[in-house]
Amino acid sequence: MATECQAWLNDNPVENNPLSSSLLSSDDEKVETLNIDNEINGNWITATSSTIHEARVKAKAKRRLRKNSSRDSGRGDSLSDNGESLRAVLVPPTSPKGKLLDRKSRSGKGRGLPKKGGAGGKGVWGSPGEVYDLEEIDVKDPNYDEDQENCVYETVVLPLDEGVFEKTVTPIVQEYFEHGDTNEVAELLGELNLGEMKSGVPMLAVSLALEAKASHRELTSRLLTDLCGTLLSTDDVEKSFDKLLRELPELVLDTPGAPQLVGQFIARAVGDKILSRDYIESYKGKVDCDHARAALDRAAVLLKMSKRGLWGTGGGQLPVKQLIKEINLLLKEYLLSGDVAEAETCLQELEVPHFYHEFIYEAVVMVLESTGETTFKMVLQLLKFLWESSVITVDQMRRGFERVYVEIPEINIDVPHAYSVLEQFVEQSFNAGVINKKLRDLCPCRGRKRFVSEGDGGRFKLESY
Repeated sequence: MATECQAWLNDNPVENNPLSSSLLSSDDEKVETLNIDNEINGNWITATSSTIHEARVKAKAKRRLRKNSSRDSGRGDSLSDNGESLRAVLVPPTSPKGKLLDRKSRSGKGRGLPKKGGAGGKGVWGSPGEVYDLEEIDVKDPNYDEDQENCVYETVVLPLDEGVFEKTVTPIVQEYFEHGDTNEVAELLGELNLGEMKSGVPMLAVSLALEAKASHRELTSRLLTDLCGTLLSTDDVEKSFDKLLRELPELVLDTPGAPQLVGQFIARAVGDKILSRDYIESYKGKVDCDHARAALDRAAVLLKMSKRGLWGTGGGQLPVKQLIKEINLLLKEYLLSGDVAEAETCLQELEVPHFYHEFIYEAVVMVLESTGETTFKMVLQLLKFLWESSVITVDQMRRGFERVYVEIPEINIDVPHAYSVLEQFVEQSFNAGVINKKLRDLCPCRGRKRFVSEGDGGRFKLESY
């Protein structure tokens, strides 16, 4: 072994062999180490322990700086050339969640949008507008059931019982009294499973109308006519009126006039052909209740009178021309009968308190067009009665008289003495307390002709006083 080492040393002299430094003595080794040059990062430095450590720190700092320059530019710490730590100016991230949760690509590629346009991932329905094909049924599937292929799935609505029926249908009928649209009622009732309670719809509507106004009773009759044939049958209507006649003793407690009103509903139903004409005849000799007998008698009398409307139309259901016609008929009826209470009832049945100024206007014009004092006194008595009973308000009374004041020039063309009659009527109305002093003073006076003295050449002047 020693012979082989000696031979290798002879072939490789010490000055050319880098390992020869290990064979030198310790003193020579220190001197030789100082003379060895090494290259670090392209720079030749003296190979001492301190210089080697310094060079390694610089190289490490440069590598870290190059690595983070593209990604963390303007952020974090960096090292200067001498290895000192430098704090760079922080730049706030553009994303509100910060760079940590930013979906933008780190390599600078892409637009930062979610993958697959939001169509991928667990629990996602797919991209917008994507249409899925029908899933084919696998006959070999162990869960396959042949009976389920032709199944039709529908929403089942349970039939209404008596308690739920009244709570559900009552608001529908009450809203109908406000808007008067029978199609909407038919649509709402069609969504319910009435079942055996179909015959309860006419009875409930009539029961609510008994305590309502005349216009609501007219709307109820129209509703029954429109529902019969579509949602209701003739048998349902007959069953409903049969039950009404049986429960008349209880209805009379709340509505004393229930027998007469139910009789009018029966007559109207027969006139509208939703009840047969034999319906009333079928009860002859079979009625023990006095109230039911009164209702059937009332219906028979009305059918003989051939009055199909029965209820009339009030309020907003009538056009203005029809309302004016009704008011004129009311005043003429009052002048024949002289019953102020009946006139008050008829006026209230029109259900137009906002239109009572038309009643005042027509009444005063009727006084101006009359020739005797009878109309004068009766109209004044009627206005005083309506004023004291608070049927006509101050505003309606004022508007009615003001309308006469404005149109008196035109009225005077047809009625020559209109101005003088108006002055007398306004004065009497003020004395009766119907109008106030301010409204009386607004009454217009007719311009009168008078001759002046002879020195004026026979000329005349117009003077109002």
